Amino acid sequence: MEDTTWMANHSGRSEFILVGIFSQSQHPALLGTVIFVVFLMALSGNTILILLICSDARLHTPMYFFISQLSLMDVMYISVTVPKMLVDRVTCVNMILAPGCGMQMFHLTLCGSEFFLLAAMAYDRYAAICHPLRYTVLMNHRVCVLLASGCWLLGSVDGFLFTPITMNFPFCGSREVHHFFCEVPAVLKLSCSDTSLYETLMYLCCVLMLLIPVTIISGSYGFILLTIHRMNSAEGRKKAFATCSSHMTVVILFYGAAVYTYMLPSSYHTPEKDMVVSVFYTILTPVLNPLIYCLRNKDVTGALKKMLNVGPVFQETIK
Repeated sequence: MEDTTWMANHSGRSEFILVGIFSQSQHPALLGTVIFVVFLMALSGNTILILLICSDARLHTPMYFFISQLSLMDVMYISVTVPKMLVDRVTCVNMILAPGCGMQMFHLTLCGSEFFLLAAMAYDRYAAICHPLRYTVLMNHRVCVLLASGCWLLGSVDGFLFTPITMNFPFCGSREVHHFFCEVPAVLKLSCSDTSLYETLMYLCCVLMLLIPVTIISGSYGFILLTIHRMNSAEGRKKAFATCSSHMTVVILFYGAAVYTYMLPSSYHTPEKDMVVSVFYTILTPVLNPLIYCLRNKDVTGALKKMLNVGPVFQETIK
């Protein structure tokens, strides 16, 4: 409440206008329909994946536990941006109040949690492939919960730092955010004060947030490749590559978008490019993740078939 009052005193208003992606489209109705369908696919896909992992005992392993956490994060990303965007499209009202803007900003800075979660998943694959006999000890339930909790905590710290500082800058001019949600770089452009020091500190923080997980991922996959190279069994190599390929695909997609958004100099950025990249990691990635982890995964497809054929499975169990 105090933050909102403070902003109102400096600008006379406590709301922003989200310009959004529909103003850039020649076919906004078609684009809105596509985004709505993608939103439903992402929401249902990730929710089903979480339910499958929770309900099927065969999926109660560290790898699937981390995948369920990833799906939960994806549901949060897409739920905090797309519904507001679609409602604005229908009502033709693009206003968002300062508290709502701060909430969007906080939830999306939680992408830092996903950086660390992807690193934890890489370590899990390292333990499974390089130390199979000690895997159950290295990745027991307590370790998995601690790793996941640490990932959420680190992302939350990032959000608690960036959100209040960004929202406490004075906004004296235009309130039009050239984006479809309140992202830190887009909102900072509206400030009438010097934000260069803050942007530098934010850049260094993002480099650190990316460098630590990238180091863990690179080290894990370095050891994994060495272990695979020493394997005599072609089948073993194939299985090891299969367990890592899905994770590496997600890492490349998510980290690529993050590097562009938070690490490239402002000369590389335009509002149009920023929106396209943000669509990629807040809308497309959440719908792709369940597909990447499910389509080539026999355990997940088997659990899904079991859930869809409860009657026959139950009868088989009785027999």
